[in-house]
Amino acid sequence: MELDWLLAPPLPEAVPRQRLLYLRLREAILSGRLPADARLPASRSLAVTLGIARNTVLFAYEQLVAEGCLVADRQGTRVAALPAAPLAMPTGSGLEAPLALSVRAAAARQHEPARDAEALPFSPGVPDFGAFPFRAWRACLERAWRDAGWRQLGYAAHGGDPSLRAALAAHLTSVRGLAVDAAQILITSGTQAALDLCARLLADDGDTVWAENPGYLAARVAFRLAGLQVHDVAVDEEGLAPVANDWQRHRPRLIMVTPSHQYPTGRVMSLPRRLALIERARAAGAWIVEDDYDSEFRRAGPAPPALFGLHADAPVVYAGTFSKTLYPGLRLGYLVLPRAIADDFIHAAARATRAGQGIEQRALADFIARGHYTTHIRRMRARYNAHQAALRAALQQAFGPGLELSGGEAGLHLVMWLPDDLPDVAVAERAAQLGLGVRALSAYARPPVRCNGLVLGYGNLDEGAVEGAVARLKRAVEV
Repeated sequence: MELDWLLAPPLPEAVPRQRLLYLRLREAILSGRLPADARLPASRSLAVTLGIARNTVLFAYEQLVAEGCLVADRQGTRVAALPAAPLAMPTGSGLEAPLALSVRAAAARQHEPARDAEALPFSPGVPDFGAFPFRAWRACLERAWRDAGWRQLGYAAHGGDPSLRAALAAHLTSVRGLAVDAAQILITSGTQAALDLCARLLADDGDTVWAENPGYLAARVAFRLAGLQVHDVAVDEEGLAPVANDWQRHRPRLIMVTPSHQYPTGRVMSLPRRLALIERARAAGAWIVEDDYDSEFRRAGPAPPALFGLHADAPVVYAGTFSKTLYPGLRLGYLVLPRAIADDFIHAAARATRAGQGIEQRALADFIARGHYTTHIRRMRARYNAHQAALRAALQQAFGPGLELSGGEAGLHLVMWLPDDLPDVAVAERAAQLGLGVRALSAYARPPVRCNGLVLGYGNLDEGAVEGAVARLKRAVEV
């Protein structure tokens, strides 16, 4: 058998001869170039033919025998009988079976705009990393590592580290007015993980979930991946605004809301709207998932009361995160559950996921208990208010009296509304070319809702760089 082609040029650089021989033999066997039962030359003979060491041939033969591609016996070495490779179907024949993700996974293609440019001016949802209390956090981490045992190196306890759950319950009671205890709290690996658990443990395949429109795109992805039917409900000046048709024809099992600072419009749900939503959800047998987005960074006065705390038996699950108050890479969030379902939900979650970050959970508990967390939030609230004031002044100076802004009551971003003849997607693309992280408001909306504006994050926007960033934004708008 002529096999001198096995090591014929071109030869890849930095690939050992024995590895190359093995790879080319395997490719020839799998492609059928070397058919089943074909006998290969003895190792010594092939080594002479190819001008290589016999050990090189022995390595390739032994590896292929171990993988089942070759059979070695007293009669020599021959190609094993392998299942025939599938025949290629002509393109467009209708008989192809291409590899593909599930229909649910295809929903994830419609994700939130990429976050690969978090350092760019105007990137929404990015905190001020330069103001992070590194020293206090490092001290908490060092104490957590010093006191760590084997439990902190394994999976986290059901519901999360007990010390973090207790510290968080005390914080939410004193700061947010939620009368909760540690047994109602489930620590998660961020908001997305919390939404995924709610979708899987509070609803069944095919159930309907309401999403705000415009709204948080990643929430839609989590719900669709869980097999739920997403129904978009419009948002008005008072928050989520369902009409009779929504309740009658799209009866929900879950209702996702961001009432304290609607994302991305920044609108705040009124108290009458909150009370009405709770009563209608209760009558429909629906759960409300309340993402208390940005409530910590209220511009003036206390945050509006949470839906969770308005009625003792309200069908509300409260979600929070440390991604904005501390830093996204921490990957810690939480759910606050009604007492009636807390125990069952937490045990089901423990079987659905395996929580970790035991050291970080201990450090965060220490950080909260020592008052660092409250102090940090208070400091950042003042800092973000100053960022927003500087941005508003620069925008007003650049765009004049026709400027329309909204969403500044809390949080880390403003919405700059644009006239209809100036498409926000095109402006956002031009802004990206100028090194800005602006996002188009219309990207968060689904038909028939139409909105045209720019989402301008100011959390990571240094006050000294505001005027230069706004000047670039004006260039993107006026091109």
